[in-house]
Amino acid sequence: MNFELKTLGLDGVAADKSDALIVLVPQDLKAGRDGLGQLIGQAAKSGDFEAKPGRILSLYRTPGAGAVRTVLAGVGEGGPRHVRQAVGAAVASVKSAGVKRITVVFAGAAPAPGVAAAVQALADASYVYTTTKTKAEPRALARAVIGVPDAAAVRTAFAEAVAAVAGIEFAKEWANRPANHATPALLAQAAKSLARFARVKVEVLGPREVERLGMGAFAAVAQGSEEPLRFIVLRYDGAARAEAPVVLVGKGITFDTGGISIKPAAEMDEMKFDMGGAAGVLGTFRALAELQPRLNVVGLIPATENMPDGRAVKPGDVVTSLSGQTIEILNTDAEGRLVLSDALTYAERFKPRAVIDIATLTGACVIALGNVRSGLFSPDDALADALLAAGEAAQDPAWRLPLDDDYAEGLKSNFADVANVAGRAGGSITAAKFLQRFAAAYPWAHLDIAGTAWRGGAAKGSTGRPVGLLLRYLLDQVGTAAPAAAAKAPARKAPARAGSRVRPGR
Repeated sequence: MNFELKTLGLDGVAADKSDALIVLVPQDLKAGRDGLGQLIGQAAKSGDFEAKPGRILSLYRTPGAGAVRTVLAGVGEGGPRHVRQAVGAAVASVKSAGVKRITVVFAGAAPAPGVAAAVQALADASYVYTTTKTKAEPRALARAVIGVPDAAAVRTAFAEAVAAVAGIEFAKEWANRPANHATPALLAQAAKSLARFARVKVEVLGPREVERLGMGAFAAVAQGSEEPLRFIVLRYDGAARAEAPVVLVGKGITFDTGGISIKPAAEMDEMKFDMGGAAGVLGTFRALAELQPRLNVVGLIPATENMPDGRAVKPGDVVTSLSGQTIEILNTDAEGRLVLSDALTYAERFKPRAVIDIATLTGACVIALGNVRSGLFSPDDALADALLAAGEAAQDPAWRLPLDDDYAEGLKSNFADVANVAGRAGGSITAAKFLQRFAAAYPWAHLDIAGTAWRGGAAKGSTGRPVGLLLRYLLDQVGTAAPAAAAKAPARKAPARAGSRVRPGR
């Protein structure tokens, strides 16, 4: 969708020839002298319209409006959540009318967060997946104008929101594709497509390179699949080389059967979404490419299927990770933490200022937080606080969960340095404790997006989360980075040992 920002008020919409006009009305709006302003006042006075969040009033060929259809949409106090709710409800009311060009006008103040929320809501309401459909309807809504009292005052927020939409929709596209249309090799091609943008470089490693590196945990997950693994390395170099990068690590299980510890058949099709972390990293790089901020970012994506082939890893097998630590694989359906462990160790070579891994890791996180907030784990308060704040600002919220060492007791193994699962209790936490063993060399955070990366049921599809959170965090880091410092050597037998027996991703 094409977005345009204009300085436009109610007194100017008569000249705007959109198919539909959405007027965002705050509850404290005073009726103006223009025709549309007076109409809003009369509708409110008669009780036909209330400016409460989500309340709408649809009008046809309204005097004072150039659009055929006009929708008054209440935004309450005008916060971003209410703006998003109002725009979503208004677009839904005109969607069936073949609207291709829409104008959204703020009748009152237009703060930057509200403008960003309007852009994101328009994109969400009009998004359509078409790649594997032969008779799919194309995206009906092609152009949107955002009208505000002062366009110059919110231009930066508008540009960031448009870039976030580009990233979110890139993530949705690849997460929504069926697994046979989003293999590890095709995911690598998606990454390579981003190299056409300035400052973005992509390197793809195959099975031989991964074996030579010693990524035994990653290779173990991949050995049961006919589809060869790919280890994708993206770089966005927007700052001086001496500036330490933020590293994003995305779980890229392009389909997860559970391996030998096979999942139930019901809803197994949704395991195509188990590469939601990888999609999030790709989407974030797409947004960075659009904005070209002054910072350095690295993206790491270990991509593979998890299949129950005769060559597949078995419960009880012991593998050696890139870190040198040995892992007893008690449950092959806890594969996400295995591929991430090697990627987290690989991240050390970049001497990062921070590492954030993103994964549809545990069903336990879905039980704990549902589909509203992603689970956030970090031993670093400053990093955790920054991510939480970014999530709130981007309307992509997270919730911090504990990492007490006591949770690590469940994965002591008689046959390896650590086992990959513990008991059912606290499954999302023990999975994070497992990952923490491999992230001792730098500030680290883990986002469990098992409940937020996609929706099931009639609305089945990717949400594109947490691209919004990650992009906001990264933009907040511009100008605050310190020079790269030598990474401290991680302890090879750290006391924290844990995992989760709950199904990764769901």
